[in-house]
Amino acid sequence: MIKQQYSLQENFEAVQKAGKILVQLSHEQVNKVLISLSEAAIINSEELLKENQKDLDRMPADDPKYDRLKLSLKRIKDIAGEMINVAALPTPLGKVLEERTMTNGLHISKITVPLGVIGIIYEARPNVTFDVFSLCLKSGNACILKGGSDAEFSNKAIVKLIRLVLKQHGLPEYCIELLPATREAATELLNAVGYVDVIIPRGSQQLINYVRKESRVPVIETGAGIVHAYFDQSGDTEKGKNIIFNSKTRRVSVCNALDCLIIHTTRLQDLPGLVINMANQNVLIYADDKAYEVLENKYPGELLTKADDTHYGIEFLDYKMAIKTVSNIEEAINHISEYSSRHSETIIAEDKRHIEQFIREVDAAVVYSNVSTAFTDGAQFGLGAEIGISTQKLHARGPMGLSELCSYKWVIRGNGQVRE
Repeated sequence: MIKQQYSLQENFEAVQKAGKILVQLSHEQVNKVLISLSEAAIINSEELLKENQKDLDRMPADDPKYDRLKLSLKRIKDIAGEMINVAALPTPLGKVLEERTMTNGLHISKITVPLGVIGIIYEARPNVTFDVFSLCLKSGNACILKGGSDAEFSNKAIVKLIRLVLKQHGLPEYCIELLPATREAATELLNAVGYVDVIIPRGSQQLINYVRKESRVPVIETGAGIVHAYFDQSGDTEKGKNIIFNSKTRRVSVCNALDCLIIHTTRLQDLPGLVINMANQNVLIYADDKAYEVLENKYPGELLTKADDTHYGIEFLDYKMAIKTVSNIEEAINHISEYSSRHSETIIAEDKRHIEQFIREVDAAVVYSNVSTAFTDGAQFGLGAEIGISTQKLHARGPMGLSELCSYKWVIRGNGQVRE
């Protein structure tokens, strides 16, 4: 018996057709859908939490991804609030980016348009399902989601709710499509040339590398964050203590969490005070020789170990952090250049020259001075929400909001002109 070929072509065609309807919607119609969905998420929170619990029951509670997977009533209300924020933003479509009238009378303008159909491949983060839909709808894009098996029940419940709201507003359910949580479905999506305009992976470096290698559809890389904080010779200890602790422990499972603290050798005497709060969160520290010598007997022994080269350039996504000692800011910047994923980097310093040098020379999507890296987030940047943090340089970089989900086209208006 011949095995039937696995194909999702009909699904892709339906999404593409639905996308053509989205560009016909008024700004007011889109906002009504988002407000309705925001209300529906809260009204149906009990059902969403019930399905989410099925996913949580399959994952060990000590898995760092557990926190990303977990929904709560507060988180659902926060998600609903973000959808209201997206609705309140101006439409990104139809903006005139450039315009001019030529000597021959041609009026030339460059205006924003949707990307088209956006494919998202992501891991155990059900909030992404809401975020992606709200941003795609607002920017006139249809979306195809391929979530991980870890969040299968949660994602199905969320998409079911979204489709119910779409139906209530007379819109096709295929404005959003959730593919099966299988590798075969991912392969189909990555090869959906002619149906999908761009793929955006959200997750581990392993996932991003896989998508980049296998996709025949253009890819915008997002997600993986190997994040550094440099405590300069001029750094303020109180600021440093708070920034380092917040960057590392606020949520260890997210891409903006701190992975490596770089400290100037002249400030090593301040290191125990800078990291002492970490012990309360059981943060395991991998310290180089100089840092280890200072922390020994001043940081819990069971949470302190010597670092080697394998502990740098790691996105821990866990209660773990490396420490590197440097002799000057140039050495710090070089270390970041070698090990960073170009996501988020911060300097803690009072020397304005060092701050400006760090901002100028560090190559990352988001560069901070005296600020926690936990702020790398679309909502925190005033974007309403985000579809991901782009770590590449083509098209979009950093938190991707509404404007980053648009392309543009040239519109030429004339009165019968022909070219000689």
